[in-house]
Amino acid sequence: MIFLGTISILVGFLGALTGLGGASILIPVLTLFGVPIKVAIASSMVSIIATSGGAASAYIRDRITNIKIAMFLEIFTITGAIIGATITTLIAPVFLYFFFAVFLLTSFSRISQFAQDYVPTAHAQDKISAALELRGNYFDKAQKQVVEYKATNSLLGGLGMVVAGLAAGMLGIGAGAFKVTVQEHILKLPPKVSSTTSNFIIGMTALAATSVYLFSGFLNLTLMAPIAIGTTVGALLGARVLNRLNDKTVRVLFFIIVAMLIVQMLYKGITAI
Repeated sequence: MIFLGTISILVGFLGALTGLGGASILIPVLTLFGVPIKVAIASSMVSIIATSGGAASAYIRDRITNIKIAMFLEIFTITGAIIGATITTLIAPVFLYFFFAVFLLTSFSRISQFAQDYVPTAHAQDKISAALELRGNYFDKAQKQVVEYKATNSLLGGLGMVVAGLAAGMLGIGAGAFKVTVQEHILKLPPKVSSTTSNFIIGMTALAATSVYLFSGFLNLTLMAPIAIGTTVGALLGARVLNRLNDKTVRVLFFIIVAMLIVQMLYKGITAI
């Protein structure tokens, strides 16, 4: 447990630095040490709940997270997470290695996001978004002004969040990057609102998937305790170090780690056939 806790600190640290999240690194690492992939996926969900809960509370206190929008989107992500987790409990483990490798490949799409500093917000709402009052404001400390925003395309965004929840529940990940993309480009929310609201949603989505794994018998308490503590500590340390690194270093580290994880998961999948 001490060894696992130490490894989890490193995983949480790298996850925070690269933006991948601890679970995306943790699952391949656990399988490398011989943990069955379904057990690794189930156990990693607990670390997502732990790390998401700590960060989400700070963002709620700063009134950046939009609780109403989060609760609306959680209807869709939780549905997707339950379906995804159920699929994982039923299919052959070998398929999960390849699904995970494909998910990691999609992470390379982040290269186009490094240069994006602004995402246009909606000035008008569709009838459903307006009826649900999916709007809000927050004080931006960098701009030193109150930012007003309105969500739009709520149903289309909901469908996107079902897909995000499906991936999260099936692979034991947060799928935060996908959730943020949906909120920014479909719902037209400001980047800071998208990021913080996504963080809130991630924890609830993971909780829904965890309930499926609990009743399926895949949760391992020996793994869960040190993983939850280690990844949380590592994520906090990574957040402190991140601002001291230049963008190029972070980008190179990101691609090296993703490439190594893809090779490892493909190797495990091929050898398991």
